[in-house]
This record gives sequence, structure tokens and C-alpha cells, in this order.
Amino acid sequence: MPPVLSAENLVKRFPGVIALKGVSFDLLPGEMHALCGENGAGKSTLIKTLSGLHPAGSYEGEIRVEGRVVAFANSKDAEHAGIGVISQELALVPEMTVAENIFLGNEPRRAGGWFIDWEKISLESKRLLDRFGLNIPPDAVVTDLGIGPRQLVEIAKALSKDTRILILDEPTAALTEQEVDVLLDMLRDLKKRGMALIYISHKLDEVFAIADRITVLRDGQSIITLETARTTKNEVIRHMVGRPIEDLFPRRAGRSGAVKLSVENLSVSENGKPRLEDITLQARAGEVLGIGGLMGAGRSELLMHLFGAFGARTGGQATLDGEALGPGQTPTESIRRGLVLVSEDRKRFGLVLDLSIGFNMALSSIEDVARGPGVLGLINEAEETRRNAESFDSLRVKAPGLDTAVGTLSGGNQQKVVLGKALRTNPKVIFLDEPTRGIDVGAKLEVYELINRLTDAGQAVVLVSSELPELMGMSDRIVMLAEGCIGGVFTRAEATQEKLLAAAMGGELQKV
Repeated sequence: MPPVLSAENLVKRFPGVIALKGVSFDLLPGEMHALCGENGAGKSTLIKTLSGLHPAGSYEGEIRVEGRVVAFANSKDAEHAGIGVISQELALVPEMTVAENIFLGNEPRRAGGWFIDWEKISLESKRLLDRFGLNIPPDAVVTDLGIGPRQLVEIAKALSKDTRILILDEPTAALTEQEVDVLLDMLRDLKKRGMALIYISHKLDEVFAIADRITVLRDGQSIITLETARTTKNEVIRHMVGRPIEDLFPRRAGRSGAVKLSVENLSVSENGKPRLEDITLQARAGEVLGIGGLMGAGRSELLMHLFGAFGARTGGQATLDGEALGPGQTPTESIRRGLVLVSEDRKRFGLVLDLSIGFNMALSSIEDVARGPGVLGLINEAEETRRNAESFDSLRVKAPGLDTAVGTLSGGNQQKVVLGKALRTNPKVIFLDEPTRGIDVGAKLEVYELINRLTDAGQAVVLVSSELPELMGMSDRIVMLAEGCIGGVFTRAEATQEKLLAAAMGGELQKV
């Protein structure tokens, strides 16, 4: 059958960068077509071009919808042509209801056109939600929903506009395994109904579970299109990075040393509500201590409390290099003592997106380049630039230079900047909370190699991950949390996915 959407020799230029270098792509009716590639490969630029965010005239090449050449002036034109986009950054208004969000900007009117038909909005929203078995009340306020239901509401919103082509950009990045299963089942149902879908994800397990074909982009070029049933993950990865990858989790076994971080019988509450209870664990020099658990188990809360950014301590104690980490310790004090946190949400907590790479990298260690301790405004700019350049080069950040705004970088390169900022503090213990979320295979391998270098140097790494293969592949010991308590502890040799999941779901509670 002829494609419902196709692109031929697309070229898109930005100042100093060619983001697309003659990309060709086609989508067949009723097909799930995956786009794979490293961060910066051109996936997002391609999607923005196909959906009108990069308007006609700003690129070279042709886009066709059902065989007809189109020239979208904006995303509204693309919507009218039947193209809907679910972006990685959800575009719902949190204070509005589900029904209001679904029809936002497309509200049905009563006779005469002056007044919104709220009754029709409610009825149509319920019909749309029921059509796909979504047990979400139309009058629920979006801010009260979890990330998974919000993602499904985004899809319902797109489908309310007579969408025939649906593009999903990293739709499962923040979802639990159960929510991922619900979403994939919904997408399979849409495909059966004849919808054509483009699926962008770094998670190859999902891609192979749902896609009919896979197109690989690398360095702004379309490298190859493969039939999923006739290829392998290793072949896709090889095309993505341009070389064979022997080991997806290259953990170098080291020798653990002295205890750097000790937590004993720690209990924490938030607004009077218990969040962590009786947590006991240790992280040693040269070791990666993995922490897993289901969504809401308390993984991030544990790291943030120890760092000084969450909750009130109601019991227990913690020490860093044998000295107490008091309940009132601030993040600034933690950094000065050698404890640093790379947060789960890099855009919200890790970066100032409008400012430069150099500014962001220097934020955590600005006192080190001040002319005179504590004297504001007297920054040794030459020394700051030298240190920034060292971090920039050692982490291999892909950007024109240190003056580049962080918000313009790919997710993987943003994560490198966050890591660079953290490492500039020379930490004894580094907390990594989902450090590879939303980044590609190549960037993941660079993060893993960085972890190896840290432990080789005698630093302790505490790694939180929701991906069990990553947790098992990169940890020397694993602590699984279950509803704020320790559900199980495993050595690298003992850990299996079945054991870890059982512990995360409330297996027999035990201490480390």
C-alpha cells in the first residue's frame, strides 16, 4: 500500500549545525514504525518537521500525506491533515479537568457559536475514554492524576481531533512497568483500528514488542530501515552507534573498601505522613550500591533526604565518612562534605535551561574559582573556563561550545552537563537517580564507563534505577525498597529479575 506519510531528502539547518542531512522516511497505513537513534541523531528535528513545528520554507525536501505534497505553516495545519503528536514533555494544563484538556482549543459550541457546549465536552470525553477502556473520570483534575493516566489523556486528546497519524516521542520514559503495558495495549488497539503510528524510544524491548519496522537515524542521516521480525537488537544498536557493542552493562569488578556512607534504622516523614521506615544500608568505597523498587517505593525520597532536600527525620541516623549527617543538614553542606546528588528530573532540579553549559557546570563549585573565599562577584573567569573545558572534553559533550544554552542540547548531552556539575565537587559519595533515563544506548555506555572510573578512584556510587537489567548489570549489591521499607538485599551473584520483583512487591522485609 502507498504510504500515508512520507519524507524525501529532508534537510534542516540551524546556525552552525545541519540537523537533518537528506533524511527519507515513510509510514504505511496501520503500521507501527519506530524511530531509533542516539541523542542528537535528528529524531526530534524530523518529528518537528513532519508535524509543522518547523514550517515549510525552513527546510529542504518534500513531505507527502497520502501521496500529496504538503507545506505546513504550523502545527495546526498538521493537525488538520490528521497528524497528532504526543511529546515527551506533556502539554496538559494541570489545573483543568480531563475533559477540558481533551477539547482545549477545539471546544464545541452551542447554536450561534457564542457559548461552549460543556455538556457535549463531558459526554464526548467520556465516550472517547470509554472507547479505549480508560477508567479516568472526565471531571478529574489533571494535577490529581499520575504520569501514566496523564499520558493516556494526551492520547485521548490527540484522538479527539480525527487523528489518522499519531507520533509518540518517548511515551514511556516516566511510566511504571504496569503503565507501560497499558499504553502498549492501547497502541496495539489503535493499530488494529487502522491508525498509523510513529514510535520513538530508547527502550529497545518496547520497540521490538510493538514495531513493524525500525528506521535508524545517525548524525542527521537515515541509515537503514529494518523489518523488526528480521533483525535483532544488536543489529539496531550497531547501526545506531556505528560500531558493534559487546557488553551493554560493562561493569568492571573492583575491590570494595571502607564504608563511606552508613544509614541505620532511618525513618522519614513528609507532612506528618511516614515515607521511609527503618532503612539500614551501607555504601563502600569502590562499590556501586543499587537501589530499586516500584514507583512510590521511596527510592528518590531516600537519596533526597540524605542529601538534605526532603522530609523530616523521625528516627535513626546516617554518617558520611564516620561523621553524622544530621537531620537539618542542607544540600550546600552536603556538597561541601563530599556528598552530591544527580537528581531524577534533570530539567527541573539539575539545570538552568536558558543559560550556558559553562554556567551550569560551574554552579556547584563556584567557590573554588572565586578570588578570595566567599567574596561575591570576584570570579576567576579564566580558571572557571579552564575547568569547564576539562569537564566538557572529558565527558565528550556534543555542542558547539561552552556558551551553548543547555536547553538546546539533546537529553543525553544535558545529562552529561549535570554529571559534570556534580563531579566538579570532588565527591566521596555520588547519588545517581535514574542517570540514564531518556538517553540513548551510546550515551548510556558513557555513563556506565563514568561509573567505573568513579569506583576505580575509590568513590562510592549509589545508583537508583527502575530498569532491572541496568540495576543488575551495574550494581555490586542491590537494595530493593517496598513501600518505604527494605524488601530485600542481594549480591550481584544472587540477583535475578524474579527475586528483585518479588522483593519490590513486598517480599519478606529484612535489614541489610
